Amino acid sequence: MSDSGLSTPVKQGLMLSPDSPGAHNLQLPSPIITRRNRTNSTSERAMVNPLEHGKVKKFCREKGHGFLTRENGDELFVHISDIEGEYVPMPGDEVEFRLCPIPPKMEKFQAVHVKIINFAPELHIRWDCPDNSA
Repeated sequence: MSDSGLSTPVKQGLMLSPDSPGAHNLQLPSPIITRRNRTNSTSERAMVNPLEHGKVKKFCREKGHGFLTRENGDELFVHISDIEGEYVPMPGDEVEFRLCPIPPKMEKFQAVHVKIINFAPELHIRWDCPDNSA
């Protein structure tokens, strides 16, 4: 009996279960639009939008994203690559930002060019400092 083809699907990664060795090498493309993978036309659209103000609702340094609350109460997604400045945002920080449309339909927005303009009273850490909260 020939073993040609018997283990081929597993070797090609076609029938791997999540617990199989090597399954961790499979990667799906991220739906999150970061500064790095944003197109020039999308970035240009964001730059023509006016500066808006809001507050940080939550931000997780480990996950690399968080949410802002606009002045009108709407929540916006913010990616770590869109935070400008040397400090990690904390809940309650007042920020200014621009809106960037999220592809493919361009109906929803995320916050980009986010700058902290008024710090919350908690101690803030810099990006280059280790996170000792864990």
